[in-house]
Amino acid sequence: MEIKGRDPETECYRVVHQVDGQSVSALVPERLADDLSLFGSRPSHQTAYVWIAEHTKKIETAIAQLARGAGRPRAPFDQITLVKER
Repeated sequence: MEIKGRDPETECYRVVHQVDGQSVSALVPERLADDLSLFGSRPSHQTAYVWIAEHTKKIETAIAQLARGAGRPRAPFDQITLVKER
């Protein structure tokens, strides 16, 4: 999985993961990396990247599940959405 950066409009990190030989783009909400004790603040880029690195396998599993149409991932990974490329 490759992180392509933060999308300020959606407040998500855009990631690309290979699923069945195809590149699949997805948006991972930055709020998933939020420290709940700091309610109302955004996580730093470093915090978000560390959280994504720590949860890579679960994020990749969720993306693959969505791409294959195999149902919704478990919370909180059910907040990940696929991006249709133009």
